[in-house]
Amino acid sequence: MYLYHYYDRRSGPFRSLTAVPPEDAARILEQIRRERPESLCAQRDGEYLARRRNCEAILRREFQAKGGITEIESPYYMVLEHSPWLSTWYEQGACLKIPLEEFDLRKVSFTYGDSMPTFSPRVNDGKEYRRQVYTYDEILKVIEKYGFPQHWNDDGAHGPERYIEAHVWTRNPVERYMSARE
Repeated sequence: MYLYHYYDRRSGPFRSLTAVPPEDAARILEQIRRERPESLCAQRDGEYLARRRNCEAILRREFQAKGGITEIESPYYMVLEHSPWLSTWYEQGACLKIPLEEFDLRKVSFTYGDSMPTFSPRVNDGKEYRRQVYTYDEILKVIEKYGFPQHWNDDGAHGPERYIEAHVWTRNPVERYMSARE
């Protein structure tokens, strides 16, 4: 299996608004809105950064409670296997595909679907994978039961889960790919 990372070629891979101070993140988001108006990131509302930081705090806390190791405050976001929908998020989209074997899986958490709707109080459909953070072994059991969301819901017609999100809580091996350009 592979972890995929989607990004805009102009920015490069593994850039995160929550990895920089809040005032810098707000400035960068405004710049994205001006320079890349067709990207999905440009459509995010003014409360996005606060919601994202809150979501990351939940992810970190829940993963640590399961014995997960978090070496960094803000994770690098990836997905388990290819997501056709995510490949459309950027005006000049690119993708990295990294074998799962390169990661210390004690430092990678997962959500079945994007973590924001997974932990959103607005999504109350009672599905068992809502408000859940998984270890690698746990997500394999969820996949066995439900399959990959990108196989049955890439268009989002059946709910917000369109892929399995991976949260990489370490710089290794990510930093080896930071200067990559597709």
